[in-house]
Amino acid sequence: MNNNSFIEKILNSSIELRCDVPMKDHTTFRIGGPVEYFITVNNLNELKTAIGICKEYNVSHMILGNGSNLLVSDKGLSGAVLKLSGEFKEISHVENTIRCGAGVTLSKLCTYALKNSLSGLEFAYGIPGTVGGAVYMNAGAYGGEMKDVLKSVTYLTDSGELVTSSVGELKLSYRYSIFKENSYPVLFAEFTLSEGREEEIKNLMDDIMNRRVTKQPLDYPSAGSVFKRPEGAFAGALIEECGFKGYSVGGAQVSEKHSGFIVNKGGATCEDVLTLVKEIQEKVLAETGFTLEREIILL
Repeated sequence: MNNNSFIEKILNSSIELRCDVPMKDHTTFRIGGPVEYFITVNNLNELKTAIGICKEYNVSHMILGNGSNLLVSDKGLSGAVLKLSGEFKEISHVENTIRCGAGVTLSKLCTYALKNSLSGLEFAYGIPGTVGGAVYMNAGAYGGEMKDVLKSVTYLTDSGELVTSSVGELKLSYRYSIFKENSYPVLFAEFTLSEGREEEIKNLMDDIMNRRVTKQPLDYPSAGSVFKRPEGAFAGALIEECGFKGYSVGGAQVSEKHSGFIVNKGGATCEDVLTLVKEIQEKVLAETGFTLEREIILL
């Protein structure tokens, strides 16, 4: 049931709010029931105000990026999802340092670096997420990770304090950051890049994108790699070895192109995906001895 006082206070603060918004429209998996409140914030003041009102009315809240690593319940979500827009989607640079908002997509960031002949972010081209999500997960691909180019991150604490921490303070490791511990929202990030030749940067970006198109099932909705890479093996190879390539549960299918992906072939539910994930984990463990840890985040 919607809280009319909460809604009224948000709207009176001139903050955009919609109710009962389907999360399938805001995740790359195209799966998920409605969220109770969908709030769009355009600047730091709006974000602080929205979070303050959520706390006042005991409304749970979370920051949403591109929804590229999320699996949302078919029943939907209670509370509020806060979408970063406005100044959180801006990019600027001084010499070799790029500063951008957490709502900037990685593809836009990489293209900006290219146009300014700055090298180092090529590995991230085509990762379907935002800067905030990439920092949170220490996203990586093709031999690079965010920690390799990240200089600092600005985030908001529970007390409403704006803090900037250097990369060395963020505990960045494989698919991990300090933000998984404290859940503080990432708002801005700075990257230190190197001068390069635009043609060479573009060639590398094109090569990486071609490799993605060739190897990954980009023609169907998915949440990217479903499992983390187990030490000493590759998740996709283990899953294929166990005979799951092309295997389906409802509308969810282990990709015929890359077994590390589960795709939505049409009408897939959260329950379909979770059932498929469990079957894969159990069989891979029984037949290979490897434990597959889920990389996608379940809400």
